[in-house]
Amino acid sequence: MQQLTDAAKITWGYSRKRGLSLLLRTIHLVGFGILLGGHTFAIDADRLLPALYLTIASGIGLMTLEISTIGPHWLFMGKGATVLLKLLILLAVPYTWDYRLPLLLLVVAIASVGSHMPGRYRHYSILQGRIVQIGEALSVTSSRESAGHTTSPSLVE
Repeated sequence: MQQLTDAAKITWGYSRKRGLSLLLRTIHLVGFGILLGGHTFAIDADRLLPALYLTIASGIGLMTLEISTIGPHWLFMGKGATVLLKLLILLAVPYTWDYRLPLLLLVVAIASVGSHMPGRYRHYSILQGRIVQIGEALSVTSSRESAGHTTSPSLVE
């Protein structure tokens, strides 16, 4: 039996995580789409519970995958902070039920912008004060000075 090189193991692991990410993202979009449509057309909230649970479960799966790949530092990168912002808005829905549709539409807008914003914002680390390259080792204790980076997200393409 042939042994895989370290690079091949990393590539294979990345491919598996990428496939799982695509599956979870698809499930998440389907679940949230059903929720949004259900609230748009005033479907009874009880009938939307399976879609809500599907959306929550797939969202937890997506966050877990990101954190297991990048580390807890993901929460403090532009892409993680965008997810946290969406979660805060969604947590307001039960308390502002009459405004749920505008809040859900706001979440869609944030998701769209967050998914398609330039990498200089998606990969910007709030904790490190710099852009973190894909595959770069992260250290939460690093600062701009110790990392030797002073690049702000507006200066790098």
